[in-house]
Amino acid sequence: MSIEATSDPIRQEALAGLIASLVNQGHPLQYAQVMATSIIFQTDLDLRNAQMARLLNWLKQEHEDIYASSLVIVEETREEFEHRVQKG
Repeated sequence: MSIEATSDPIRQEALAGLIASLVNQGHPLQYAQVMATSIIFQTDLDLRNAQMARLLNWLKQEHEDIYASSLVIVEETREEFEHRVQKG
């Protein structure tokens, strides 16, 4: 997790609670830590995707004049990210 995520007391509490729950279900601590981090990371991605979809929908409805440009920016950002990932 990022420094931002681990320095947030609410996220730390959620992570600790999730780890404890997974351990109580019988998972070894080491695996529970990885599983909990993965679950929180995926949830964060889902939230960000929902935020982006809502923002784009709002732009389409309220600011149609910049909606197309917004889609271009989103696509360019995706392409830039993919290039960075491919480069390593």
